[in-house]
Amino acid sequence: MTVRIRVQPRARRNGVLGVVAGADGPRLRVAVAAAPEAGRANRAVCEALAGALGVAPSAVEVAQGMTSREKLVRVAGEPAALAQRLEALA
Repeated sequence: MTVRIRVQPRARRNGVLGVVAGADGPRLRVAVAAAPEAGRANRAVCEALAGALGVAPSAVEVAQGMTSREKLVRVAGEPAALAQRLEALA
């Protein structure tokens, strides 16, 4: 399953903050405390999203937008269960 997200780096804490309008539709807003340097924010995004969806951090990877705030993230797992958890976060 792929998820469109908008990242807020250098936040006070990591977490999913709801849904926000993006350039090409709604996106899940994810805040991370890490700075966007040397891939630290991308790793923090994967960990925060994995925790919110109840999957292993290795099941989440950034597919597009490595240097952008708007990213496409791929999540491995059962699509029906992931969709249900995403709706609960939104």
